[in-house]
Amino acid sequence: MKYQVVGEPFPVVICDLEDGESMMCQAGAMMWMSPNMEMKTSTGGVGKMFTKMLTKESLFQNTYTAKGGQGKIAFHVDAPGQILPIQISANKTIVAQKSSYLASEPGVELKTFFQKKLGVGLFGGEGFIMQQLVGEGMAFIEMFGFVVEYDLAAGESMVLSTGALAAMDATCTMDLEEVKGVANVLFGGESVFNTRVTGPGHIWLQTMPVSVLASAIVPYLPNKN
Repeated sequence: MKYQVVGEPFPVVICDLEDGESMMCQAGAMMWMSPNMEMKTSTGGVGKMFTKMLTKESLFQNTYTAKGGQGKIAFHVDAPGQILPIQISANKTIVAQKSSYLASEPGVELKTFFQKKLGVGLFGGEGFIMQQLVGEGMAFIEMFGFVVEYDLAAGESMVLSTGALAAMDATCTMDLEEVKGVANVLFGGESVFNTRVTGPGHIWLQTMPVSVLASAIVPYLPNKN
């Protein structure tokens, strides 16, 4: 499989497949494809349906396979941002925000990742439940705004605003950091808690979480009252 990501800030990833190669994606992610792409829709079983409900993914997953020759298929994002290609392997497992999974080769499995710390789940902005991508193959996840990446050494940390974390290596850990000072909390314009991510591992940060984008748009929506 060969791929190309084009078209920011509303990108698509265009995948060129050899005869018999397949790509999996969430229902509704396909933008265009060649006529010889065969589609098969499935749920993946009761366990997979439960996982998708928790992570706010579509209950159905589509598999597209090139038949009778080379095929082409493109997948799109739902909001302005970037599509990030990540090679998943036994040595490369990532944890990502809910609803970030876009598409992947069949060897990649989507699992539920539960935050082990109560405070992080309640106040960290990413919630109790995230997505974990394991297995073997290329995966594409969508991130919002512009993406900035950092490599954190063992014990090295980065303090993040709510929703800024798009994805991290599974070797990284998350914790809460309380904003200190009454004036900072009341007038600083930030939340009471920030998220601290500690290495070792790679992190992907997004500049425009969907929650921030929605808050920016709300004042301009027509008032129906």
